Formats: sequence, structure tokens, C-alpha cells
Amino acid sequence: MSTVTTVRATTSVPLDARSKALRRMVMDTVINAGRGHVGPAMSLIEIMRVLYDDILQVRPKEPLWPERDRCILSKGHGCLALYAILADKGFFPIETLATFCGHDSILGGHPEFRIVPGAEATTGALGHGLSIGIGQAIALRLRGSHARVFVVTGDGELDEGAIWEAAMGASKHHLDNVTAIVDYNKFQSYGPTSVVMELEPLADKWRSFGWAVREVDGHDVGALRTVLRAIPFHAEKPSVLICHTVKGKGVPDAESNADWHHKNKLSPDELEMINSVLGEN
Repeated sequence: MSTVTTVRATTSVPLDARSKALRRMVMDTVINAGRGHVGPAMSLIEIMRVLYDDILQVRPKEPLWPERDRCILSKGHGCLALYAILADKGFFPIETLATFCGHDSILGGHPEFRIVPGAEATTGALGHGLSIGIGQAIALRLRGSHARVFVVTGDGELDEGAIWEAAMGASKHHLDNVTAIVDYNKFQSYGPTSVVMELEPLADKWRSFGWAVREVDGHDVGALRTVLRAIPFHAEKPSVLICHTVKGKGVPDAESNADWHHKNKLSPDELEMINSVLGEN
């Protein structure tokens, strides 16, 4: 039996130039649109970066390539992180980010399948991404494909009963081609998860549903690479990686601050703070 190491993320994890540049892309998008879910996107940056830089087999110029790995952002309100990395990888022009939430833009407040190149599911309503991913994983197995499915969920999203129904289904079918990644930033839309709905003991919950579990600091790029390259964690079991993150990571005023879950106005002082930590746009 493999051992599981619990790692808690802290604000002391340094951000390298690539992580800062992706955050700058997110904040420029928010500034242009005048709104956006800042906190949920910032805790995702390193997770999405490592997936698309190092793990996923995808073709940006052929987004529906049949043998691609699928990455579903189940916490759809964190879409700014997804949009930034998809643009960075060339799924669509970076200039498209400036249209975010425009009436004729492909980039809405939640990702839409077949509208946004690279988006694998429409995830406006929380709690359904894992079920979609399990359906995809079963279909891929029936086709004899070696493609994998990764589903990125939020921690507040785990309050949804559909998540746990899906978890049972993945275990029943021994889907070692599916991996759930939990963005465990300990905050949901209006407060700490420990107050809204306590999730602990979270790793034990997943184990009891038949999943192989690992935990990692979700802002440690090297650690993320190492653990994600080890998937599947156990033969004939679905894998779950619990990423301990900081909501709003990289924007000091936003870190662990529910007021930055969604922002529709940035003050001059906030803009100055963003420029000071992420560089001028």
C-alpha cells in the first residue's frame, strides 16, 4: 500500500515568472471585462499549468482529436485560469481574452463545450463534471483508447451529492483512466468550507469510496509534476489528487478573502497592488 503525504499550501510558496505571467493574463482579462471570478482562478493556476505543460496529450490546432486526454474544469467559475492556459497554448488567439463576457464572445463566465476550443464540458452548474468525466472514461475504455480523463473540482463543489454518486460509479467500474483533482483552497463563495460544510477527513472520504488518494501543495510546480506523472496511483482504481491551495494566490489582498471570489470593480489602490506584484500590464 502506498503512503499518503499531507501537504498544506501556504502563501510562502514562491511564484516563478510563468505563474506570474498567467496571473497577469487573468487579471488583464478581469480588468477589461470589469468582472470575473478572481479567487477561484488564482488557486488553479499551477494545477492547470502543470496539466497542460507536462501531463495532457492534446493538440491545440486539433482540439477534438479523438485520442486526446480530456480535462474537464468542473468548477466552471474558475474558467479564467482555463482560458489563460488555453490561449497561452494556442487553442485560440490570446487577443480573444480581451472579449471575455462580451455579448458576442466565445468566452463566457463559465466554459462551454464546442464553443471554447479546448473546453471539454459545459460546466455552469456545479457538481456535474465528474459524472461527465466518468461517462467519457467508460466510452474511451470501450473504444480501447489509452486517453485519460482529468476532472478538476472545487472544494465547495464537493457539497454536491452528484460528486459522490459519481465517485461510487468510478470505483464500481474500476476506472483507472480517470483522475479527480480537488482544488482545496478551503473557501467557497461566501466563507470557509470548515464553516459552510466541513469536508474533513477529506482524504479518508475518497478512500472509503474506493479511490486511490494523494495530497500535494497545489502551488508547488515540481511536486505537482511528480505526482501527476505517477497517475494512475493504483491499478484498477480511480485516482484523486487533493491539492492544498490558497484562494486568490498571488494577489495579496485576494488571498483567502471571500470578497474576491467574484470581483466586479477594482479600485485604483487594488490596481496598483496588482501591478506591484504581477508587473505592469
